[in-house]
Amino acid sequence: MNTLTASATAAAAVAANPSPPGASVSSPEAIRLDRVSKSYRLPNGTSFEAVKNVSLAVPQGDIFGLIGTSGAGKSTLLRLINRLEHPDAGRVFVGGREITALGKQELRVARQSMGMIFQQFNLLQNATVFDNVAFPLRIHGQASPGDVFRRVRECLDLVGLLDKIDSHPAQLSGGQKQRVAIARALAPRPDVLLCDEPTSALDSETTRSVLDTLRDVNQRLGVTVLIVTHELAVVRALCRTVAVMDGGEVAEQFAVDDTGPGRERRVTALGRELARMAVYADVQNDLERLDAALA
Repeated sequence: MNTLTASATAAAAVAANPSPPGASVSSPEAIRLDRVSKSYRLPNGTSFEAVKNVSLAVPQGDIFGLIGTSGAGKSTLLRLINRLEHPDAGRVFVGGREITALGKQELRVARQSMGMIFQQFNLLQNATVFDNVAFPLRIHGQASPGDVFRRVRECLDLVGLLDKIDSHPAQLSGGQKQRVAIARALAPRPDVLLCDEPTSALDSETTRSVLDTLRDVNQRLGVTVLIVTHELAVVRALCRTVAVMDGGEVAEQFAVDDTGPGRERRVTALGRELARMAVYADVQNDLERLDAALA
């Protein structure tokens, strides 16, 4: 069973057989959303439904893209996963544990398994790179100074910035700042990385560097990556699976490199464009192999 089929099957099972509230669930899914909804009260007294009855499954070890136009609900959905926002209805599971059933102290512990990467880096400007990466380890207070020192160096080495350990954010490029943010997110050894538009403030060359870093983290550490973006090129370059959000709902989900008959049934403009990109990439690969054979 391929990744897409497994995800669809798991999502269907969620809807058909929900688990008891607060229960841990043994499954191969890193993230599971069970009929999640979130609305906001507007100043004029009306209600805006940002997320509408979404069920979604993200397999362990996947690089999963969540795309949509502005206002589609993708960033809100990401914030529901780590409980920066609480859903009005539905349940969220991370690593088989129901995040929506946890109290404040339990949630604080559970969040250590979820690294968060933001669009604007969110670094402490007056702190060194070392202190920025060390921050989540110190705030949880469970690591000795020696352990913190070793873990910070490991994470900076992984993202290729060990030589910047004593620098301040003002001395770094945009891409370097984002890689420091990735190192900080990795410091507590999370199982999942949640990325909210991590490349939208970067130029194309720097974007490639950040995507290479995320891909390396996934391959070397097995960390599941969920990335929210509006950039189709990012999805095409990095993700294995993608879900397209439209009007607060998941309109469709498919494997990014799927060039089979299913691509003709894409129901969104973004889905159809990704299908065209996949076909074009296949044609380019065929031409390159032909050129190599004739050389």
